[in-house]
Amino acid sequence: MTCSFGLDCIQESLPSGLKGQRIGLLVHAASIDSRFRHAIDIFSEHPEVNLTAILGPQHGLFGQTQDNMVEWESTTHPRLGIPLFSLYGRTRTPSADMLSHIDALVVDLQDVGARPYTYVWTIKNCCAACEKAGIPVWILDRPNPIGALDFDGPLLEEEYFSFVGGAPIPLCHRMTLGEMGLLLKQLYFPKLSLNVVWMKNWWRNSLWSETGLPWVLPSPNMPTLDTAIVYPGMVLLEATNLSEGRGTTRPFELFGAPYLHLKSFLETVTSFNTPGCLFREHGFLPTFQKWQGAFCSGLQLHVTDARAFKPVLTTAAILQAARNASEGAFAFKDPPYEYEAEKMPIDILVGTSALREAVLNGALDTGIQDRWKAGYGPFLQMFSQVSHYAEESR
Repeated sequence: MTCSFGLDCIQESLPSGLKGQRIGLLVHAASIDSRFRHAIDIFSEHPEVNLTAILGPQHGLFGQTQDNMVEWESTTHPRLGIPLFSLYGRTRTPSADMLSHIDALVVDLQDVGARPYTYVWTIKNCCAACEKAGIPVWILDRPNPIGALDFDGPLLEEEYFSFVGGAPIPLCHRMTLGEMGLLLKQLYFPKLSLNVVWMKNWWRNSLWSETGLPWVLPSPNMPTLDTAIVYPGMVLLEATNLSEGRGTTRPFELFGAPYLHLKSFLETVTSFNTPGCLFREHGFLPTFQKWQGAFCSGLQLHVTDARAFKPVLTTAAILQAARNASEGAFAFKDPPYEYEAEKMPIDILVGTSALREAVLNGALDTGIQDRWKAGYGPFLQMFSQVSHYAEESR
């Protein structure tokens, strides 16, 4: 049975709390229903609501800004003539002026199930502003494309909170944005009026390819489900001088650098016995970003069994192998990164300094995932409280 987006469900029955209200809509390119109709069109044509403002996250309303830290500014929607507010420019939090245009904020963003993906932290900022202003937030839920993957990676430590992580959750967290909204309310916004329009026929242990729903890339370098599966780990390469494949047609699956010695790399990474994947030699020349125009000795990460695959463990092994196979050329990048000017980019992405220190000391070992899991207790308790969707029997 095909899954239904929250956007599909709200068209079947508009909640009474939205009828007659001035609506602000936080959306992007992937905010479509199962028939490819965009949320802006649906709300602007709906006879029972008044769409008075549109807000957009990182990468712009339709994914036009390619890279991290490429900001875009507020303007007017060219067809509707209503304000189009940027939440990735001069501000990342809705201002009082922005909120003065609306009675309710409706959020319809496609997440990818990885903590560093910034859309959920845009929602956190919106929740803070709306709680203060007394404006209700409605989240139209969407699948976590990689809900079938197990929890992976360390919990985010509070001292490393940033715009790529703002709650104590692992890198691969299995939640939908609706569930994340409940978790954020529970932790930080007890007075917020938060409402979730849940999906129909979605199972936690499904992959996007099993939903029957259309895929629209939610950001410029997230073209496929394959990308989303590797992303919770491979995003860590952004904090190194390894190319993470930006500037190629397979970002986050291809990786490498001119200095990488592939034989030595493969010897080290193989020793970690990372499940559900294999590495294949594949050199490339990035057309933009790191090592632009330079030939990179590289590999492609192929996922052979998504449900067994451990994206963060695999990338941890890649980091250690890259350091061992670079004759001192491998390095972690210095700040700034995503509005953080002091802490190391790798530390705010991972959520702790422990992984970076282990890699630099050549001390990363295969027991690291067991140590991550040993700390999951508080998170799993929160997860059980906000979890809405069941797992399908297989």
